[in-house]
Amino acid sequence: MFNALVIRELDGQQQVAVEQLSDDQLPDGDVTIAVSHSSINYKDGLAITGKGKIVRSFPMVPGIDLVGTVLESESPKYQAGDEVVLTGWGVGEGHWGGLAQKARLKSDWLVPLPTGLSAEQTMIIGTAGLTAMLCVMALEHNGVSKERGEILVTGASGGVGSTAIALLAALGYSVTAVTGREQNSDYLRSIGASNIILRSELEDRAKPLDKQRWAGVVDTTGGNILANAIAQTQYGGCVAACGLAADFKLPSTVMPFILRNVTLAGVDSVMCPFDKRQQAWQRLEQLLTQSFYQQASEEISLQQVPEWADKIVAGQVTGRTLVKL
Repeated sequence: MFNALVIRELDGQQQVAVEQLSDDQLPDGDVTIAVSHSSINYKDGLAITGKGKIVRSFPMVPGIDLVGTVLESESPKYQAGDEVVLTGWGVGEGHWGGLAQKARLKSDWLVPLPTGLSAEQTMIIGTAGLTAMLCVMALEHNGVSKERGEILVTGASGGVGSTAIALLAALGYSVTAVTGREQNSDYLRSIGASNIILRSELEDRAKPLDKQRWAGVVDTTGGNILANAIAQTQYGGCVAACGLAADFKLPSTVMPFILRNVTLAGVDSVMCPFDKRQQAWQRLEQLLTQSFYQQASEEISLQQVPEWADKIVAGQVTGRTLVKL
């Protein structure tokens, strides 16, 4: 038997509780894993609270991230004792996820635990950090060098935003962080932000074109904030868009794209190919400092997850939340 957070549906309402499950209840897959750690992402918060249509079947064990040790494997890629990481692939949405002491998954979804990273560090990074790294790689791919100017990071207090700031600062970029929580200014500066602006400055409806301010943008929010960021991006700049914490709509115009040659780069970590994942994990290992893991994370238990799911959806969580299984 093992402990798991389980979402069930009763009379159209979600119920969430820690339950004891047996191995024969695990879903199909060719690798069985003893999970040591998971994390809470914004998507997990939406799934657990029921405030987003994330869960596609019930019962569901949520958790889009996990790290652990292979117990059994029918795949030649892995054998018992291997340490592996899972992020994305619809796990925690349509296939049981990481908020449990055991998981059974498809081997194609896994990557080996990166050399030089502990299990705890990989889950402090998790989907949020992987997404942040992919955003930075998108900026680089589109020619946004540190010499070009300031990088704007929205949703800066969250997991993606915090990690993006730390990564960009490590690469020598100057970063302006956007936050709705002014009390987090010291934290944001401590992980690498050079400047802080309040979210309210970007929440009004965007002009078709605005003053050119940003060489590049990492956006986790969508909506008016993203539209304003695009309108303020410099000629030839790039906006890496990866989230919709504020809104899924984009009330913008084509003018920044056709008059300023701005690139809007969509970034997805869920279905990211294996080779690109490995490249991103290698760079995360190289760039993030030990101080980042200490400053940008808090550890909780499985029993605390529902409470923290409420907090992350309400925008009350700073950095990353590590779940020890």
